[in-house]
Amino acid sequence: MTGRRKLELDPYHRFSRAEWAKYRDGEPMTLGAADIERLRALTDPISLAEAEEIYLPLTRLISFYVEAAQAVHRVSTRFLGAEDTRVPFIIGVAGSVASGKSTTSRILRALLQRWRTSPKVDLVTTDGFLYSNAVLEERGLSERKGFPESYDRARLLRFLSDMKSGKGEVKVPVYSHLIYDVLPDQFTTIDRPDILIVEGLNILQPGELPRTGKPILFASDFIDFSIYIDADEADLRNWFMVRFRALRESAFTDPKSFFRRLAEMPAEQAEAFGLGAWDQINLPNLRDNILPTRGRADLILHKAADHAVDEVQLRRV
Repeated sequence: MTGRRKLELDPYHRFSRAEWAKYRDGEPMTLGAADIERLRALTDPISLAEAEEIYLPLTRLISFYVEAAQAVHRVSTRFLGAEDTRVPFIIGVAGSVASGKSTTSRILRALLQRWRTSPKVDLVTTDGFLYSNAVLEERGLSERKGFPESYDRARLLRFLSDMKSGKGEVKVPVYSHLIYDVLPDQFTTIDRPDILIVEGLNILQPGELPRTGKPILFASDFIDFSIYIDADEADLRNWFMVRFRALRESAFTDPKSFFRRLAEMPAEQAEAFGLGAWDQINLPNLRDNILPTRGRADLILHKAADHAVDEVQLRRV
């Protein structure tokens, strides 16, 4: 209204890197430089110092969330008179292509596994729930791989439901980045972990609600704590191209690689292909589907141009 100042509420506590690092609260670092080198992605220059200052306090926070969730679960089962079946605490890690989701997920897993209670921690990527290339081609979705409609969302929901039901030995389809497709009849088995990390582009997307009010589930409904890896578009584009060039000199040279032709074509032509993939596929997916989910995350890690986290945002409401 005229003359009345609009009230703006920030749903996040915001911390600089130095401020966030204090919440380590004396916890010992259980990873070394060699561990970080092994866990980081191809072109993600994360340092041991960053693991200590960002991810160690984060795992301490998550451990508190896990304890609280387990207490609530015990109360619920006691109230219902049900069997106290162990169910995993599920962490969702979302963000753009090339944002560093894989590195974040692997370092979190390694640190959480070394927590004093020695929990069993598993990691799953949603790549395995993509439709096969044959199905995508049949549905006219080959150029929209990574968009929400390219995933078998029903299968992903069944998997997450099985996890939260305490089901053991649940099979997860395997995706090969070498052949750029889901491997037929190949699976990994997830068997009652204490903590499950699920990494994916669209893991926080809610989808459309039915106008009838009929109950409907989304993948995000099964997530207990969510993390979004954030960065400016220009930085994400740069990181994507740095990774693209590195892969062109390494993985793409494998005779079995789906992208073998990119390693063989002239550098200028390959560069144009990579930039086109970003501008026509990854950028629209970021703007239309991935970035809109950022505000649903419990915690946001914002990265600067050098890939280092420069701000941590923790949801307060």
